[in-house]
Amino acid sequence: MDVMQVSIFLENKPGHLQNALQVLADRHINIRTLTIAEMSDFGIVRMIVNQPDAAVQALREKGFTCSSTEVLALELEDVPGTLSQTLETFRRHALNIEYMYAFTQKRGDRAVMIFKFGDMATAKRVLVEEGCNIVRGTDIAGTS
Repeated sequence: MDVMQVSIFLENKPGHLQNALQVLADRHINIRTLTIAEMSDFGIVRMIVNQPDAAVQALREKGFTCSSTEVLALELEDVPGTLSQTLETFRRHALNIEYMYAFTQKRGDRAVMIFKFGDMATAKRVLVEEGCNIVRGTDIAGTS
């Protein structure tokens, strides 16, 4: 199963983020990690949750502009230089990263990074060929 990310487009004003997150809390949807890309008047909240389809539905019902998109979660050694080596693999194969962020919880002694590529199918194929460990959505989103 792929990792699905929920993205919410929010006006950059006090309380708007809390309102969106309360919608998820009311539906017992658990946020596993999140990041915010801020522009002057608006921001994009990107998050991995345990129930992405339910999250999008609940947010839309409350009038939020949101979507879900596939991202890749890669398990990396948690030692200096690993991310740089991984980025070198991307460069060698001309994989363009649209954005990335760290997953907040480790898998054993390994870190997990979330990546969005311009060409997700090619990225998956290349990373499997290179021996990268792509983490399944069910393994990081959980069910609680």
